[in-house]
Amino acid sequence: MTPIVLNSLADLRNLTVDTIIDVRSPTEYAEDHVPGAINLPVLDDFERDEVGTIYKKASPFSARKVGGALVASNTAAHLQGYLASKDGSWQPLVYCWRGGQRSNAFATILDQVGWRVKLLKGGYQSYRHEIVQMLYKTQLPHRLILISGSTGTAKTALLQQLVAKGAQILDIEEIAAHRGSLFGSIGMSQPSQKMFETKIAETLNTLNPKKITFVEAESSKVGERLIPPSLWASMLAAPRIQITAKLEARSRFLCRAYANLTHDKIALGVLLDRLRPYHARQLIDRWQLLAQTDDWEVLAEELITEHYDPRYTKSASAKKREVCSLKLLDLEDDTLAKTAAELHAKFS
Repeated sequence: MTPIVLNSLADLRNLTVDTIIDVRSPTEYAEDHVPGAINLPVLDDFERDEVGTIYKKASPFSARKVGGALVASNTAAHLQGYLASKDGSWQPLVYCWRGGQRSNAFATILDQVGWRVKLLKGGYQSYRHEIVQMLYKTQLPHRLILISGSTGTAKTALLQQLVAKGAQILDIEEIAAHRGSLFGSIGMSQPSQKMFETKIAETLNTLNPKKITFVEAESSKVGERLIPPSLWASMLAAPRIQITAKLEARSRFLCRAYANLTHDKIALGVLLDRLRPYHARQLIDRWQLLAQTDDWEVLAEELITEHYDPRYTKSASAKKREVCSLKLLDLEDDTLAKTAAELHAKFS
């Protein structure tokens, strides 16, 4: 078995292996894992808890004996399942939490079968160390420009148009599975904080730091996920492109962008009720009525003028280094595509 030492995240791109195998429990794997890894657990969640209880209440020896039997049984199941089709040339990289007993036990059996097995020294923790080093302790080398503007100015849509024109972007909201506002749930659960950071680091590593990367201006928290410190510091220091548009255009755009909310009035009502600490009861009741009567553009306009714009204006003093301001007549696809082409040409 060959130990692999991870000195930087870039080392992952140079691995000469066919499959990366995470042998931790499904819950550990779901929280975060090395990009591209598959999960072949040698102990499931219940078994891991059981062995841990025996370790604490009985003895380490008893725990290793029970754990060894479970690992052997689960490894046998993987050999008869996913691994059954692998020929002798297949080369896996195996890791567990710390590169200890679980990965060593699994890798030893695979090695005895005849496969050329590699072990990640330090396990998942060595990978997580590099994520923390990049996103918490090191200044990012990337050249960022923020796309800034109040709610409804089509910032995310403009980012996607920039991609189509060949620009580099970092779409934090897509990675976080959240649009960054009260109504911002994209219809799926958010990744864990660790997985959020893994996906950010993975994306940043695909970008050329010497070229401009466009990023939507965000608060430090997107849904329930915190933007890691190194990225947040770069965003605070980055120049901004300020997008503005007429109220009517913004309300029409919001109705298109959040069309999913119009199909579930009960869920929308719950969200509107969460605004009660910030607005008078009569105003919230009016918004509830507008939702029930399908007055979507009026509702969008009032949410913009009464809720979002005042909060955006209040935080405007923190928005520095504005490199240009664009007032868009409308927020249709053709206009956004033209704007993206102009921005890419100007800042690339």
